[in-house]
Amino acid sequence: MVPEVCYARSGEVSLAYQVVGEGPVDLLFVPGFASNLMWNWELPAYAQFLRRLGSFCRLVVVDRRGCGLSDRLSPNDLPPVEVLSEDLGVILDAIGSERASLFGAEDGALTCALFAATHPELVERLIIYTLDPMGDQPWDDPSTPEERQAFFDDYLERMDCGWGTREFAQLDPLGGLLTGAPSLMHDQRTLDWYTAWQQLSTSPSGAVALHRIYFATDAQPILSTLRVPTLLLHRIGDQLEPIEESRFIAGLIPGAKLIEFDGDDHLWFLGDVEPIIESIQEFITGERPVRHLDRVLVTVLFTDIVESTSKAAELGDGRWKELLSLHDEVVRKQLANFRGKLINTTGDGCLATFDGPARAVHCAQAIVESVAALGMEIRAGCHTGEVELVEHDIRGIAVHVGARVSALAGPSEVLVSSTVRDLVAGSGLLFENRGMHDLKGVPDLVQIYRVVDRVSGQLV
Repeated sequence: MVPEVCYARSGEVSLAYQVVGEGPVDLLFVPGFASNLMWNWELPAYAQFLRRLGSFCRLVVVDRRGCGLSDRLSPNDLPPVEVLSEDLGVILDAIGSERASLFGAEDGALTCALFAATHPELVERLIIYTLDPMGDQPWDDPSTPEERQAFFDDYLERMDCGWGTREFAQLDPLGGLLTGAPSLMHDQRTLDWYTAWQQLSTSPSGAVALHRIYFATDAQPILSTLRVPTLLLHRIGDQLEPIEESRFIAGLIPGAKLIEFDGDDHLWFLGDVEPIIESIQEFITGERPVRHLDRVLVTVLFTDIVESTSKAAELGDGRWKELLSLHDEVVRKQLANFRGKLINTTGDGCLATFDGPARAVHCAQAIVESVAALGMEIRAGCHTGEVELVEHDIRGIAVHVGARVSALAGPSEVLVSSTVRDLVAGSGLLFENRGMHDLKGVPDLVQIYRVVDRVSGQLV
């Protein structure tokens, strides 16, 4: 169920917000200006992120004035940060909160920081996710202020022309999935959602005007005056906002704590979000959730549609979505036939587990053959190893190995690790040696084999 959208009045402006959960503490979440309270819930990963936060607190999510479901404003009437900060007090009054923790992402973190600095009596704790402090940047940035301004002006020109288009949403170095979520850049369903997310958040001119305010605001004087407990969260591989920003900010805020996470995705609701959520829970409640982890030996199967981006462009959105639905039906049918468990889908592929490696390989073969009838080709990879079962997901080095093995496969190829090949001896499966490979993120070299049809000797 999507939470009800409520409104609070700040002067003549209506501010939209949602309340998620009934926990003992209040957490006010202010995302960046790209937000739409209803559309956020249309992406399962974002919906799960919000539900997890609402499982241990009373979560309040807002659309800032000028964006999403709050009143839209003319780009010439967009307010300074101090007005956005005052709006947070209006929201807290509307929900009857005497003190709350604040969680801000991107430019939303700037708004939260200003409110916490000016109204510390109303703020229990402050959480900052990837805030660019602007102003002088002492970390590994030899550019001059003039060069940085020229860089921002070029970006704003691209934004004015491309905001809300598929190309901008996917490939722009600052505004697209290219850097916002590189792991999902070619996931057509996430791209569809992300493109609409931009469109439903604000207009191109509104996005440019909001960015001008953000770029022109030096957050450093605000940050140095903070006196509330502050937690900074940042992924080490974030290419949109480098980790050096948060390291610098942590030195400005007295007593601030910085937690650095693995991962390349910038967007807070994508990638491995559980460590981020657990850190927030511990910070605002004093209790870290106990993970009930089960470790088990499984064979992981990764599949991926070959050249999905070009095929989507060739067929058009409508036909491509129909084809993806047929693909998903094939995958689920074959998983059921070979007793596989679907862990998650990646938009143009899947991750599944099996308790027997031979069945995983046979299932991969069956999927290859079945989707060929749809005019599609997939690549697939299998690896056997120990994983951690965490709620509805799996983790561990075996998952990374399986993903890397799959990425090496060509059209209609099924590749396996030497572990799988050794465990299926006597099954009748035949393999061709593809050599030793240095897989990214895997400490040791891995021997890779290609599955070959046992009768004809042809590639499966």
